[in-house]
Amino acid sequence: MTLRAQSSTARLHDLLAQSGSLVIPCCFDSLSARLIERAGFPLTFMSGFAVSVCRIGAPDTGLISYGEMVDQGRNICTAVSIPVIGDGDTGYGNVMNVKRTVQGYAAAGFAGVTIEDQRWPKRCGHTRGKLVVPRAEAITRVRAAVDARNEGANILIIARTDARATHGLIEAVDRAQAFIDVGADITFLEALLSEEEMREYCKAVTGPKMANMVEHGETPLLSPVLLEEIGYKLILYPLTLMSAAVQAMQEALLALQNRQVPSGLSDFVEIQDIAGFTHYEREEKRYDGLS
Repeated sequence: MTLRAQSSTARLHDLLAQSGSLVIPCCFDSLSARLIERAGFPLTFMSGFAVSVCRIGAPDTGLISYGEMVDQGRNICTAVSIPVIGDGDTGYGNVMNVKRTVQGYAAAGFAGVTIEDQRWPKRCGHTRGKLVVPRAEAITRVRAAVDARNEGANILIIARTDARATHGLIEAVDRAQAFIDVGADITFLEALLSEEEMREYCKAVTGPKMANMVEHGETPLLSPVLLEEIGYKLILYPLTLMSAAVQAMQEALLALQNRQVPSGLSDFVEIQDIAGFTHYEREEKRYDGLS
């Protein structure tokens, strides 16, 4: 069976069933997703923080809409053959909005979607001012996402809690296990403060777990080898590519400002190939002489 013949969700299931952890560079547009695929990674994640910055030039504080996120995701999923997980924020409203978000992300081609327990407007998990809904409401939110999956949305549910920052580790761990108990496929306990807390979470909660490695964020930046030993299955790097791109663009702009030729740029032939010219021209030749 080819990659295209097998659904992205089925491929994500297969990846989760394999031994070892999955290192996941996060994308924010079709170009970054294609670079991740070309580098050999079997999976990517559409970062809400990065999409908000790159698409609307605004912070990850609930300003970007469901429609903008799902549209960005549809373009990303179309551009690559590897599975893509999408940031679904809080589900953008009540439980019926949560179900619509899950259904919409599945229709856009996502293999998985995160649903979190923050109050709206939500914000980046590694910034100040977060608030979460009560535990019962958080569980109901995840249950609605699971129901959408069970009612036909071909997508995995990643249930995220930000309760560590507001209610402490024990409450956050309890929420994560409750999410598994109502049918979430993966849990994501955001912004843990130490290796010890990460070990406690992985020991106490069943099912696959996701780590979020934000450079200079709240959580210690541990190596993938150590994170796998602790018990994480998925290891996200949500801002690494965007940070690298910003640094490279700033250096190129500084060179131009100083009336110099920027160095270290990709070759134009390589850029054309990444953009799809090689594939386009090959496909075009298939129809030469047929009309």
